[in-house]
Amino acid sequence: MAKGTAMEWFEDESMWTDFSAVFFAPERAAQAETRVASSPLLRLSPGTRVLDLGCGPGTYTIPLARRGAQVAGVDLSAALLDRAATAAVEAGVDVRLLRADMRQFVEAGQFDLVISMYTSFGLFDDHDENMQVLRNALTSLTPGGRLLIDLYGKEVAARDGAAPIISDVDGGTLIVRGTVLDDWTRFRDDFYLVRGGRARQASITHHLYSAAELKRMLTAAGFTGVECFGGFDAEPFDNHARRLIVRGTRP
Repeated sequence: MAKGTAMEWFEDESMWTDFSAVFFAPERAAQAETRVASSPLLRLSPGTRVLDLGCGPGTYTIPLARRGAQVAGVDLSAALLDRAATAAVEAGVDVRLLRADMRQFVEAGQFDLVISMYTSFGLFDDHDENMQVLRNALTSLTPGGRLLIDLYGKEVAARDGAAPIISDVDGGTLIVRGTVLDDWTRFRDDFYLVRGGRARQASITHHLYSAAELKRMLTAAGFTGVECFGGFDAEPFDNHARRLIVRGTRP
């Protein structure tokens, strides 16, 4: 972050610490384990070199490494990388964890697969910065390597709406409210956590992309054979889709 520049939401380490149990619940880790074991989109040969962009506490990094992949996890949060390192030791796997900004991180031709999970793509206000993430991923892939992006798509948001969600969490209550912004180009999730007589609020804002928009972006960045799926079983992206998953190949 440049001197004198306001902190961006994802640079707030206290948010990742305070909301860690909410954002990265055990159920999410179990879900990732299941997907890595069964998804045709994540079917990898032992030794496949994987870059996990926005790896967080290793939710996908660890299960991919368990299945024999050589995984590098990149994240800007030191707190989350510490959690990923602890998880790797507990799992008995060797992973490479790097604190870096995905707008600058490049290791040319070093990976067979780059993944971006849980709407970790589209976080930056400037469209060109999000395009730079795609170009960096392309450069980091070996020829024939693939990029896989998982996010909350515009079509899914339009169908499901943004009704507030209230749920019980360990020792407290969580309220999540989603808001569509800027003529359906951006989306904000506001989280309110009440626990132990203390209230904590956090917001996550990201671009809201349609399948067609993401396909155009990947193609403009240099990817070929761009495909869209509605879930990790590689089902079609249609009115039943729960996620928007986009895959492209480096020529």
